[in-house]
Amino acid sequence: MADLKLTDVAKVYGGKVEVLRGIDLDIQKGELVVFVGPSGCGKSTLLRMIAGLEKISAGTLEIDGMVVNDVPPSERGIAMVFQSYALYPHMTVRDNMSFALKLAGKTRAEIDAAVSKAAGVLQLEPYLDRLPKELSGGQRQRVAIGRSIVRDPKVYLFDEPLSNLDAALRVATRIEIAKLKESMPDSTMVYVTHDQVEAMTLATRIVVLANKGIAQVGTPLQLYERPENEFVAQFIGSPAMNLLPGEIVGTGAQTTVRLGSGGVAVSAVPTTDADKGKAVNVGVRPEDMVATDAAEYIFEGRVDILEALGEVTVLYFEHDASHEPVIGKLPGIHGDLRGDTVRLTAAPEKVQVFHNGKSLYYR
Repeated sequence: MADLKLTDVAKVYGGKVEVLRGIDLDIQKGELVVFVGPSGCGKSTLLRMIAGLEKISAGTLEIDGMVVNDVPPSERGIAMVFQSYALYPHMTVRDNMSFALKLAGKTRAEIDAAVSKAAGVLQLEPYLDRLPKELSGGQRQRVAIGRSIVRDPKVYLFDEPLSNLDAALRVATRIEIAKLKESMPDSTMVYVTHDQVEAMTLATRIVVLANKGIAQVGTPLQLYERPENEFVAQFIGSPAMNLLPGEIVGTGAQTTVRLGSGGVAVSAVPTTDADKGKAVNVGVRPEDMVATDAAEYIFEGRVDILEALGEVTVLYFEHDASHEPVIGKLPGIHGDLRGDTVRLTAAPEKVQVFHNGKSLYYR
């Protein structure tokens, strides 16, 4: 398996349309790195540049220390799994998985050994003699993955492999991919998805792409607990993080912010006297908010819409142009709160503070 290194990589179409710029990223051997971001942010384009299916406009791409900008896809030592299964309908599962090895001139013994090993990892042994039409969507996707495994590539690339599956199959196949990675700890994988759950549960590290570049790179919990900027704060997590405008009125080991809505927030993010009076946004995730009867609170509002989901109750508060919608997520069932005025607060370590869109934690 291999390391990947991208240095100042850019993509421009027609000399005018800039899609990506200044991409610097090191992917270590054995990592499963997930690219996420809004539609049109360039995550699939970046993956295709790694594969060699898109030309790199500027910068360098290295695989195991070798610059491969001008190396054909077939010689980069990569295998790619696409959104569509792209299986040969007239071939059995065994033949689909072995086809690339036959073209490479491998011996029958080598082919049988590789197919048998991959089928065992993906639990495809009972289906080796079936045609693709006789398989479920999840099984077909496993065959597509198996077709990559038999080639023993340096790097595996996944381009939204679960997007064509229904919700139940997506969950089951996601678990299978996680097990696959555990069974191949030295494999290097790059995975593109728009699904936050896939990113949070599969990734060693997540790369959030936005505004033609990288917004943040980190482990799933780093991005969730310590976002570097407001974009990542609201992109990672569902429902999105609440952002409430206010002014810093107390500094030190903890920061006190008087909010425009009338509440007061205390954050564990440290500040100095120079920060006093700064206009900031306080960020609190809906699931970190708790109901309170105390005199001090972060937010107070009337519950407009309520979603009782059993394990949690999601509260949507009435709002006007003075602030964005505020959402609370309380454990348990609280179906009697609709129409009530509720106060919410949060522990200081759960409260983020952003100035000019950037987290004060990372200064």
